[in-house]
Amino acid sequence: MPPAAVRVNVDSASMDDMEAAGASITRVYAVSDGTADTAAAVAQAAMAQFQVEWRLRRFGAVRNESMARRVVAAAERERALIVFTLVDKGAAQGLLEEAAGRGVPTVDVLGGMIANIAQHLKAEPRSQPGLLHGFSDEYFQRIEAVEFAVRHDDGANLHTLHRAELVLTGVSRTSKTPLSMYLAQRGYRTGNVPIVPGIDPPRALLDLDPNKVIALTIDPSQLLTIRQARVRMLGSTPHTAYADSEALLEEVRRARRLYREHGWRVIDITGRAAEENAARILRVVEGEPI
Repeated sequence: MPPAAVRVNVDSASMDDMEAAGASITRVYAVSDGTADTAAAVAQAAMAQFQVEWRLRRFGAVRNESMARRVVAAAERERALIVFTLVDKGAAQGLLEEAAGRGVPTVDVLGGMIANIAQHLKAEPRSQPGLLHGFSDEYFQRIEAVEFAVRHDDGANLHTLHRAELVLTGVSRTSKTPLSMYLAQRGYRTGNVPIVPGIDPPRALLDLDPNKVIALTIDPSQLLTIRQARVRMLGSTPHTAYADSEALLEEVRRARRLYREHGWRVIDITGRAAEENAARILRVVEGEPI
C-alpha cells in the first residue's frame, strides 16, 4: 500500500474549545489524563496507513468523569474517533459509558495492556496520570518544536525559517506536513516549504545551510495516483496540470534538479508510511545509513 497522502493538523484543544466544535472535517481525538502524547503518536501511526485527510485534536489533563463526558459530547458533534490513554478508572469508565450511549467509537490504548501486565505481575497499577512524559525540559522542548512546525507549515513565516533545525521541501503531496509534525514531536524545530511549478523557491529556503534541508521525492506514478485521488475528493476537474501525468513528471524532474544544484539530502518517500520516512530522516540527520 502506498504511504498516506494526508494533511494532518494537530490541535491542542481546551475544554472551552470543544463547545464551538463543528462537524465539517473528519477528526481523531487523542485523549489523556496526562499530555496526550502517547495517544496522539498511536493515532498518527495508525492513520498513516490510510490515504485520507484527517485532523488530530489533543485533549490532555482529562482527569475526571465530567471532563471525559464533555470530550465525548464534542466527539459526537464532530463524528470523531476517540483514542485514549486514561489511567484514572473513573474518567475512563465515564468516557466509555458516554461513548456507548452516544455511539462514539473509541480505542483504549493502555487499558488492556495495563490489565494484562497487572495480572502477570500480580500487582496493582498506580493509576497515576503523567508518569511517562512528565513536564521535563524535554517535554517543553517538544511543545516548542510542535508550535514552531505549526507556524512554519507550507511556507509560512519564512522570515523566521532560519531558526529551524530541519526544513523539509518537495512538490505538492509529498507528506511534508505530517512528516514535519512527526519530527516536531521528536523535539526537532521543523519547517516545510513547497516547491511550486512556475515559481522560484523562496530565498529563505535557498539561503539555508544545506545540512538543514531534507528534500522529499516520490515515484511520479504514485504521486499521480495520490493527486488524482485528491482532485476527486475536492470535486475539481480532472483535466488540470496538477494531476496531468506529463506536467507532473516534468515537475518532479525539475525538483530533483533543484535538489542536486543546492546539495540537499534527498529522501525517497515512495511506498513507505509516514513514521518510517520520519525515522529515515532522523537517521540521515544523525549520520546513520538508511
